[in-house]
Amino acid sequence: MADNKSNTEVKEEIIELLKSTGRDGIDETIEFLEEAGFFTTPASASKHLCVEGGLARHSLNTCRAALLLWEHLAEIEPTLHNEVKRESVIIASLLHDVCKADIYRRSTKRRKVMGVWEESEGYKVSYKNFPMGHGEKSVILLLCAGLDMYDDEMLAIRWHMGAWGLNLNSIEDTKSYDTANKSYPLVNIIQCADTIAANIMERTGAELDDY
Repeated sequence: MADNKSNTEVKEEIIELLKSTGRDGIDETIEFLEEAGFFTTPASASKHLCVEGGLARHSLNTCRAALLLWEHLAEIEPTLHNEVKRESVIIASLLHDVCKADIYRRSTKRRKVMGVWEESEGYKVSYKNFPMGHGEKSVILLLCAGLDMYDDEMLAIRWHMGAWGLNLNSIEDTKSYDTANKSYPLVNIIQCADTIAANIMERTGAELDDY
């Protein structure tokens, strides 16, 4: 698991996986990830992997889950490997949360421990840099970085939050989401892998005690 690796090892594995795709624009995309802070930022402000390098760690966990899903789903759906390329699984899973690279800022928070207030280091969220939503922001940033992407990769990244990324008041959003889910298997693979990474691979005892 990514948890057993140092931040440097996680970064190296991500870069190796991205380069293995041989995709046009991948070197420029890796350079963009470095500049954007992708390898040092947390995965969240207070939930899973709220630590330095957490976003890269979560992305690698998602990739590992996605590749396993892709490999084994073909056992019950033999046409899957014709519909979904391995390189697409790698790109969509590793880069689905690029949108988070610039939203976290270090801050000091107050928390109560044994009835006593104390200050602790943490993160706050700011959307000022590029308030373009979540999945759609990742897609736009990657295209601007010069990455050549297939339709299913863009849709998988756009809809990786599943129904949580859906504006339920928008008929267009709802129909687009439903169509993407039915037409592109990669969309479902990335949704499932993201959930598995966050809620199973990255859960902690402290989080379980909160429920």
